[in-house]
Amino acid sequence: MARRDPHNSTHYWWDRHLAGLSLMRADFTTHEYPLHTHDALVIAVTEQGGSVVRSRGELQAATPSTLFVFNPEEPHGGWLGRSARWRYRSLYLTQSALDGVAEGLGIDSIPYFTRNTFGERDLIQSFLGLHLALEEGRDVFRERELLVGSFGRLFERHGSGRSRIPPAPRDRVLFERVKERMFVDYASNLRLEAFAADVGLTTFQLIGLFKRVTGLTPHAYLTQIRLGMACRHLRRAEAPADVATAVGFYDQSALNKHFKRCYGITPLQFTRAAA
Repeated sequence: MARRDPHNSTHYWWDRHLAGLSLMRADFTTHEYPLHTHDALVIAVTEQGGSVVRSRGELQAATPSTLFVFNPEEPHGGWLGRSARWRYRSLYLTQSALDGVAEGLGIDSIPYFTRNTFGERDLIQSFLGLHLALEEGRDVFRERELLVGSFGRLFERHGSGRSRIPPAPRDRVLFERVKERMFVDYASNLRLEAFAADVGLTTFQLIGLFKRVTGLTPHAYLTQIRLGMACRHLRRAEAPADVATAVGFYDQSALNKHFKRCYGITPLQFTRAAA
């Protein structure tokens, strides 16, 4: 559940299902952060406007084209500078959450970052998408995939120990085993970690394996299976709300969103056309 900061009406915190992971969404017009620290790894993405951030004795601009990363206990502060507004999202991972991410990546510990800012657009969008998915809190499988995938790319590129992440194998046999289970259990409350454990991989390796073999992430592939099964139900004129539950979507709105994105029509339109 969101908790609002009483000092600012647009400053919200969330605690998510992964122990030690918190989210913040803020929209400031006057606020200033003095130098401070967190006992967590901090990832911040600016959505609109910007600010001036102070860290390691330097001043840097927080803009929509920068991803900020602060190591645990690393002092930093910030203020609006010339900007009239600063709307941003941030993730806070304490040691228990970092241990969970490290396990998913197949590494012993989370690397240290020797810089605070990174400009790759795909990294920025990846962490923004992760934050939005965690805030929505409706698809744990996708949340976990985004969590491991986002941090895996960040660590590989910029972490002090990035070369330690084992690469994904090119093994079609492993993929077929996971695919078979997906077709059997697609309607269940599936976990990414369970699929990985079935074939002796880390979650990060499993994501890489799917991308190599299919060009899709495990979540995207599972969604295609569920949509295919949904079509079978809809051809029998079953109600979209019942179909959503039967094939594993969170609710009818989730089915509608994925169905229209993939096929260009709604489930109801598909039912009418099939009739």
